[in-house]
Amino acid sequence: MVQDGLDNYDRKILKVLQNDGRVSYTDLGKQVGLTTTPCIERVRKLERHGYIQGYSAKLNAKKLDAGLVVFVQISLNRSSKQTFEQFRNAIQMLEPVQECYLVTGSFDFLVKARVKDMRAYRDFLEEELLAVPGVSDSTSIAAMETVKETLAVKL
Repeated sequence: MVQDGLDNYDRKILKVLQNDGRVSYTDLGKQVGLTTTPCIERVRKLERHGYIQGYSAKLNAKKLDAGLVVFVQISLNRSSKQTFEQFRNAIQMLEPVQECYLVTGSFDFLVKARVKDMRAYRDFLEEELLAVPGVSDSTSIAAMETVKETLAVKL
């Protein structure tokens, strides 16, 4: 690896793996211009150094009754220093939550959740999300259509 951490081979490997995490080392090597052994060594080094955090399958959320995406802006009651930490810990336990970010602006956290439908979202909001310690207010935005969804990082 070069001084800044990645060389052209590393970037090519990461690009291929982002698109197909199940590619064989032989095919990966062919696509990036390396033989199998150095390709394996580079992938393992990328894993060790944290550039590759893991591998997973992309599931069809609609087929699994989680077709509705809802973004929720959460504001916290700031009366306690522990409020943010309590929220961070509690949000980890909520299965419909796919992503959660501490953000700047007029609210504190932005949450992305996936549920079956609006009824399921209402139940989740009332019974789980608003029950998280410190939550004082929320605003929901339901997605009507997915235009682009990716986990790919520009290389």
